[in-house]
Amino acid sequence: MVHKILFWSGFGVAVRLWQLGIEMRPFFNKESLWAYPLFAAAGGSFGYWLTGVESRQMKVLADRRSNLLEKRRRRAEREGLPEKVEKGGILGSSS
Repeated sequence: MVHKILFWSGFGVAVRLWQLGIEMRPFFNKESLWAYPLFAAAGGSFGYWLTGVESRQMKVLADRRSNLLEKRRRRAEREGLPEKVEKGGILGSSS
C-alpha cells in the first residue's frame, strides 16, 4: 500500500516539474515551493484511493471465484462427474 502512495506522490511532484518545464520557469523559486507538497499530497491521495479500489476489486474477484467453484462442485455432484480440484493462485486458472 505504501509503495503505491509513494509512487503517486512522486508522480505529483513530477507533474509539477513538467508544468514548470513547459512554462520555462525555474524549478526551485522561493515563491512557488509551496506547490510541491500540494502536488505530492494530491498524487498521494489518488494513490491511497487507488489502493482502496484495488482491494475492493480483489474482494469481488475472490467472491466471484468462490461462487463459481461452488457452482461447479454442485453441478459435478448433480451429474455424477468426478470432481476436478483447481490448483493455482488467486487469479490462476486450469482447464
